[in-house]
Amino acid sequence: MKNKVSFIKLYRHYVSMNVRSVMQYKTSFLLSVIGQFLVSFNVFLGIFFMFQRFSKVDGFSYSEVLLCYGIVLLEFSLAEMFARGFDMFPGMVRRGEFDRVLVRPRGEILQVLGSRFEMARIGRMLQAVVMFVYGIVKSNVTWTFPKVLTVIFMLTGGVAVFGGLFLIYAGICFFTLDGLEFMNVFTDGAKEFGKYPVGIYGEKLLLFATFIVPYALIQYYPLLFLLGRRTSLLYMILPLLAVLFLIPGMLLWRFGVRHYQSSGS
Repeated sequence: MKNKVSFIKLYRHYVSMNVRSVMQYKTSFLLSVIGQFLVSFNVFLGIFFMFQRFSKVDGFSYSEVLLCYGIVLLEFSLAEMFARGFDMFPGMVRRGEFDRVLVRPRGEILQVLGSRFEMARIGRMLQAVVMFVYGIVKSNVTWTFPKVLTVIFMLTGGVAVFGGLFLIYAGICFFTLDGLEFMNVFTDGAKEFGKYPVGIYGEKLLLFATFIVPYALIQYYPLLFLLGRRTSLLYMILPLLAVLFLIPGMLLWRFGVRHYQSSGS
């Protein structure tokens, strides 16, 4: 318990340092936030114009799709904000900075996490919140306590899944620094897939998104529960199972640390 408290306090210290550093250049920060908002707004426009031609997509209305994408975008933005250090990890390995990480009396994961904190993602999060609120209102979701918990579980599971993907990406960097672009298919690609409920892409992709990389557990199944299309409480707790996706990332990371060889830079 003491170690957990120490971990949280130290991470808060890292975040505080990053925030102070960013806020020294307030204009640059504000422009970055606006830029992040506008980038996501382009995706919103794509969804809007598509629904000018079609009233529904596989039975899902415009507001329901916005609700779906708003949740996924919020999950991704939170994970990217707090786990961006893993995305920058190849540079740490290439420059030999990870050697210094290993000799410090602190956890390696904590130090990598604390190396980068993306406050500019607030702009993307604002966009996500706007879409989510609009989707909730227009979809006539009847709020109950289980549905409030469902949203919380979706956010928790979503951050875990995207964080796990960033961790796997960092783990692969111990063995190769080349050809890692394919991981973008699972991170940025998942955000793009998340524009629409995973079930519309077909049974095979739904199976992949359920049992391999559990996107469906943090998006499609709990969405059905929110919209009242499923009533079983199993759909409410499925996002919590997605947290288990952190395990393979942690195992790969530990394996990589044990076999790490300095780049000599």
